[in-house]
Parts: sequence; C-alpha cells; structure tokens
Amino acid sequence: MKIFMLGTGGWGMALAILLYQNGHEVCSWTYLKEECDLLLRTRANEKLLPGIKMPEGIEITTDVSGAAKADLVVMAVPSFAVASTAEQLASIVPANTVIVNVGKGLDASNGYCRFSETISRVMDGKNPVVALTGPTHAEEVARGVPTAIVAASESRAAAELTQEAFMNERFFRVYTSSDIIGCELGGAFKNIIALGAGIADGLGLGDNSKAAFMTRGLTEIARLGMTLGAKQETFAGLSGVGDLIVTCCSMHSRNRRAGILIGKGMTVSQAMQEVGATVEGYYATEAGYQLAKQQGVSMPITEAMYEVLYNGLPASEGIRLLLGRPRRGEHEEVWVR
Repeated sequence: MKIFMLGTGGWGMALAILLYQNGHEVCSWTYLKEECDLLLRTRANEKLLPGIKMPEGIEITTDVSGAAKADLVVMAVPSFAVASTAEQLASIVPANTVIVNVGKGLDASNGYCRFSETISRVMDGKNPVVALTGPTHAEEVARGVPTAIVAASESRAAAELTQEAFMNERFFRVYTSSDIIGCELGGAFKNIIALGAGIADGLGLGDNSKAAFMTRGLTEIARLGMTLGAKQETFAGLSGVGDLIVTCCSMHSRNRRAGILIGKGMTVSQAMQEVGATVEGYYATEAGYQLAKQQGVSMPITEAMYEVLYNGLPASEGIRLLLGRPRRGEHEEVWVR
C-alpha cells in the first residue's frame, strides 16, 4: 500500500516508521524545507523522538503532489494546520481516497467543528475520513511499546482499510468504531482534563484530587458528547477513559507538563513556551467552553479551566470554585423511596 504522511512531528514520524515496518511504501511530507533537510541529513529529530531513526526507505519531501498517487493519506499535523493542510489536498487527492486524521482538537475557525467535518467540507465530501485516536504517545509507539488505538469513521470500509494498514500483531492493535463523533470529542477534550490534572500536580494536591478531577472531567465530556450525537459507551473506551488516563498520568504529555508549570506559578504563556510544543488543551478549553454554552450543557471543570487559562483566575481559586458547587447526586437518577 502507498501511504502519504503529512507531518513529520513526533507522531507523524512514529506512525511513518510503524507503517514502513508493516511493509508499506511511505512518503513523509513537511512544509518546512529546513525540517526536510534535517531529516534527510540525520534521519532523526532528537528533540521530539530522541534515539529514534527514520529508516532510509521512507521518502521525505516538501512536495505535496505525491498524495495524488497514495492509497491512503494520513494527516499528522497540529490542530491549527488541519484546515489549511486539507485545502492543499483538495485539488490533489482523487475522490474516494481515504484520509486519516490523527490530530486531536476542534476547528476553532469554523464554529468549533470536529476535524473530520472540516476535512470532509474542504474535500467536498468526496473522500471518506477516519479519525485515528486513543491512548498513544509517539515516544512509545516509535519504540514498539504495545499499544491499542481506534479507527473511527462513518464508513466501515474506510475504518477497516485503516485498521489493515496500521495493525501490527507485535505491538500495535487497531480497533474500529462507527462513533466518530464520540471518538473525536474524547480525543479533543481529554486534553482539557490533562492540563487541569497537571495543574493539580503542580499545586501539590494528591491522588484523591487527581482521581476526582479525571472522573468528573470524563463525565462532563460524555455529557457534551452525547448532546452532540455521540454514544455513551465510547467514553468508556480507548478514545475516552483510555486516552484520559495516558494523558493525565504521563510526563510524555505536553498538556500535563504545561499544567504542572502553571500549578507551580508560571503564567499560561510562560508554561506553553517552556514546553516548547503545541499544548492542545489550551485551545480545547476554549472550544469546550464555547460549545457547552451553545448547547446549554453544564461543564463546571471546563468552565473553571477557562477562567484559569483565559481570565487569569488563580488555579487554587479554581479548585475552590469546584469544591463549593451546590450538592448533587453523582448520576441523574430517580429514587424509589
């Protein structure tokens, strides 16, 4: 299978290596000539994936036209570049070629829609879109650490083609799902909770605090997701609780690392600069906050995170806001007596 990978960041590199190991013909694209030159010269990016080399058999290019001949096009670009990258593909990629997006977030420039919606709109609906998402750190995938992920699409054939391309019986297991809404929202909004969990760590709070933050955070993500058409069970799966665990508990997570710095007293801008890569939870917080308002859905953790990140509320005050909310039951239920 010929696969065209857009993006040579850590995740793009890790997936390109995986696909090459699976026996596919892989071409990796970057729009930055200096990045292309570096990879061609060293076959590595020590900042993003230390100790990992891209095999010589992987082509590296700045020419996007190769996507026209691919059996599968994979987008591994930052959230802010999804729409513009899709626009480059629109006149190149033939109808019916499957496009796989691995980025997690929402398109703030187009009403906070899901990335699959943006890609489908830009491609004029002529290409099936798959969201490949779940509890995955590029650093571990590149080293062959056993991993499970989900390929979600409205098209069963597209999901199964993606499963076939990425599945590796030694360390990379791919499940399919028809609930692309839930899978994309879970992948986007868990970054809000991971950033907040990092803040809790930075404040020196304990395991009890993080467990409460994670579980109640997932509850409100699922509440918004189901309002938007997702299935409840999706949030108990790989793209929900699975992704939440890995992002809230690992130092691989840029969101958690940024949160720790904020909790220790850095400003939001200082923390994001220190991390040195895109902190998706910052942008996801605004998206979640705005969507919740639009839909009339209660998301108190997201609201508190918005106040901390965008309005300068001290993180300790955000915790007090959450603890001081009115009493309620854990679930919406009717008591018999």
